[in-house]
Amino acid sequence: MEELPEEVRVMRDTIRRFVEEELDPIADRVEEEDRIPDHIVERMRELGLFGMVIPEEYGGLGLSMLGLTSVMEELSRASLCFRMMITTNNGIGSLGLLLVGTEEQKKLHLPLMASGERIGCFCLTEPEAGSDAASVRTTAARDGDSYVLNGEKIWITNADIADYFTVMATVDRSLGSKGLTAFWVERDTPGLRVGRLEPKMGLHGTQVAEVFFDDCRVPASAVLGREGEGFKLAMRVLDHGRLSIAASSVGAAERLLEAMVEHATTREQFGRPIADNQAIQWMVADSATEIAAARLLVRDAARRKDRDERITVECSMAKLYATEMASRVADRAVQVFGGMGYIRGNIAERYFRDLRVYRLYEGTSEIQRLVIARRFLQR
Repeated sequence: MEELPEEVRVMRDTIRRFVEEELDPIADRVEEEDRIPDHIVERMRELGLFGMVIPEEYGGLGLSMLGLTSVMEELSRASLCFRMMITTNNGIGSLGLLLVGTEEQKKLHLPLMASGERIGCFCLTEPEAGSDAASVRTTAARDGDSYVLNGEKIWITNADIADYFTVMATVDRSLGSKGLTAFWVERDTPGLRVGRLEPKMGLHGTQVAEVFFDDCRVPASAVLGREGEGFKLAMRVLDHGRLSIAASSVGAAERLLEAMVEHATTREQFGRPIADNQAIQWMVADSATEIAAARLLVRDAARRKDRDERITVECSMAKLYATEMASRVADRAVQVFGGMGYIRGNIAERYFRDLRVYRLYEGTSEIQRLVIARRFLQR
């Protein structure tokens, strides 16, 4: 496999030490308390993790996509919630502004996001618009020099702590995807209300919540890009997010493989380590091979992105394969651990639950297959 550039290796190694020394030891505590301790959030700020993709001119680290995916891989070797804490600032919560925001908007908000002083989130999903993003029902009615937003968003990651909301709303439902427009809305805007936190199967430590817009008035300057171009922007943002999830899947699967090997070589049954059994060996071999293949997909897409190539299909391929692969590895890990793999507190049990959502959000596996197939079936 091609070597990583020196600057990427340095950042990766720094994060690996952070994970091993500070994050992994508290993973069980975070799972039980359903929150990340304040001192860990502060350490993330010190390391610049909230602004990894934000350019240096706005106070960020300006990491390449290859650098970001390498960091996401490492962070996912502990509880996946640690990645979730910073992912919106390094992806869907900041990219809209970064890609099409005005210079004034960028100078005002990006430095605050890079430092972790402000958190962003991305409001797309609705009760009637999940995979079919063009069916968004939240409306944005033009009223003089402002827009009035009305609607409901669901399952919004980090909404409970977010200061900035990238909101997808339609200016005209009859236009379908061409009516979708992106808005930058601040938390204290009258009419914006964060609803209840949703109890989740996994990813304890970070939250998802409903977000309501009730006659929420924002200035026309809150539009990101141009009216009617929100759908295109959302798809560009999701490409980035899908690759980040794929990288996270690789890191999680590798951590599970290590746990499987450690257990298999020390656990004895019938007078010998269970690793001597061919059934266990095959699970280890299949997992190691699939992890290597997924990493190649991720790094190929990341390098293409860093060359400014269009990578929609490559991101879908990476997310589809890596997330499905990680779930298979988690299932094998539970099997290798046996009964203890089904008990709360076991690493296999936690990852088994946490990884399941990776095949759902930012485009289900089925949506990724559609994206890929359409490229090859174009006539």
